Amino acid sequence: MWTIERIVHFEPGDFLRDGLTHFGFHDRRGRRFGIDHPRHFLGLVGEGGRVEWTVAAHAVFPGVSNIEAPLSFPMYVDLLRDGSPIVSNFDSAQLFRIDMRELRAELLVDGHALGMADMGNCVVDRDGFIWVNEVRGSRVWRFHPGGRPARTVEGFGWIYDIRIARDGEIFVLDSGNFALRAIDPDTGAVRTVAEGFASDPTATFDGPISLSLDEHGKAYVGDRQAHVVREVDVAGGAMTTIAGRADVDGNSNAATLRDPLQLNLPEISSMDYHAGRLYVPTDLDGEHGDLAVLRRI
Repeated sequence: MWTIERIVHFEPGDFLRDGLTHFGFHDRRGRRFGIDHPRHFLGLVGEGGRVEWTVAAHAVFPGVSNIEAPLSFPMYVDLLRDGSPIVSNFDSAQLFRIDMRELRAELLVDGHALGMADMGNCVVDRDGFIWVNEVRGSRVWRFHPGGRPARTVEGFGWIYDIRIARDGEIFVLDSGNFALRAIDPDTGAVRTVAEGFASDPTATFDGPISLSLDEHGKAYVGDRQAHVVREVDVAGGAMTTIAGRADVDGNSNAATLRDPLQLNLPEISSMDYHAGRLYVPTDLDGEHGDLAVLRRI
């Protein structure tokens, strides 16, 4: 079961509020990176909820170090085996490696040069290879740590999200086919974890756009059109709705709300799971947004 630990409301222009970012991800070391898609930067959120540094084409905050890189709608951050962050960019289809010692960014992958339509998320597997999803191109790419293509996996619809499980499987949100699938990193074989169809009144998915995984064999799918979060047992495919309701509007969620099934989630975006908490951001009216922090009980 889940409860709402807190709700943070973001006003236009906010990056940080109450020590959190609206869109952000914890890395494998527990550090939180915040991403501002339309303003094209990411930042590391440190102690006390302060931004320690940013990556962007130009300095973002006065007095905060910036590592210069032409980010273009950044999407996700993961770590290479040497601890270097990498960041994927949707618009430019580019993948950058951030050198923290030299405080510079290195272009690892130029996706447009490879024929990629765009670039979604990036995750690093147990062998140090980098997996990237192509949203509109409907392909998943595996790259050598230095950026050379190693494999492509096809046969999906639009792919809005990928994540890596503790056992090494690459989970793919095959949004165009209303399905959650998993790729064997060694063979490239694909298995279907769960699926459903929007035209079916008993549909399990109706607009899956965001994916997170926990350490207990559960996947969490943000179903934007249904305005709910689904919990999926990755072994058997059983689904449970853990948050959200059908009658949504543009109003902010009350700070005192504790029942996840009463959450107003008009447009769920990129979710994050870390240490027993699920971070669920939603846009309310295009300018305002809420972040609901759910805690397992």
